[in-house]
Amino acid sequence: MTMPIDLVFVRHGQSEGNVVIKKLEEQGLPVPPEYYAKHTVHWRLTSKGVEQAQIAGQWLRKNLPDFKYFRHYVSDYVRAKETAGHLALPDAQWLINFFIGERNWGILDRYAAEERFAKFETDFQAKTIHPFYWTPPRGESMVDLCLRLDKVLGTLYRECADKKVILVCHGEVMWGFRVILERMTPDKFVKLDKSKNPKHRIHNCQILHYTRKNPRTGKVEPYFGWFKSVCPTDTSLSINRWQAIKRPKFSNEELLAFAEKYPRIVDNV
Repeated sequence: MTMPIDLVFVRHGQSEGNVVIKKLEEQGLPVPPEYYAKHTVHWRLTSKGVEQAQIAGQWLRKNLPDFKYFRHYVSDYVRAKETAGHLALPDAQWLINFFIGERNWGILDRYAAEERFAKFETDFQAKTIHPFYWTPPRGESMVDLCLRLDKVLGTLYRECADKKVILVCHGEVMWGFRVILERMTPDKFVKLDKSKNPKHRIHNCQILHYTRKNPRTGKVEPYFGWFKSVCPTDTSLSINRWQAIKRPKFSNEELLAFAEKYPRIVDNV
C-alpha cells in the first residue's frame, strides 16, 4: 500500500466568521447577536464565498479533468460542505469526515477579536513564545491538530493507494497537512506563520495539490515529491508552479547549532 497519486486540498470560501473577524470588527460595525448564538460548525459562506467556490471549481474542472477517478472528502462544517457543493465537480460523491474539521479554538471562538485579547491577554502572550505548541484555552494546539490529521492520512494510505483524492476543509487544517506531508519543522512553520508575504498564506478557496507523479517525466514515485499552491480567485497571491518537496535531515552538528540559539539560563550547581 502507498499514498494516493494525487492529493488535492481546497480551503472553504469566505465565511461569516471571516467577515466578522476581518471586516465588521475592524470597521467598528456591530456584530449580529445571532452570530454568537450558533456553533462555528454552522457558519455559512458569504455571497463572496460562494463566488470564490465557483471560481475554484472552474479551475479544478479545467486543470484536473479526471474527476471520476477521485475520492471526495469534505469537512462536516457547513462552510466546507457549501464550498464543496459550489465546486460543482462532475459525478462527485462526497464523504463527510469530521477529522478534517476546523482547528478547535476552545472558548476563544465565542469572543470577538478585540474581546479575545482583552480577556485572554496572558494566553496570547504565551502564544508568542511558540505558536506551534501553544494551546488556546480548552482548544487544540497545532500538535494536537496534526495528531488527528495523521488518522486521515492513515485511512488514505489503506483505502486510496494509487488513487486520486480531493479534500475540502480549512486553512489551519491544510497547514497541519503541510507540516505532516512535508515533514516541516515547527520552526519553519512559525517562520511561515509570521511571514507578511501573501504567497505564504492559505487564502479562501486556495488549492494545494500534492503528487507522486514527476511533473516533468510523468514517472510515479513512492512518496509525494511535489506540490503546487494556487489561489484561483487571485493568482498573484500564490506561487502557481510545481515545487519539489525537500524533507529536512540534520547532522549532529546542526542539531547542536540549533540548541546554541537558546542561551542556557540554569546550569548544575
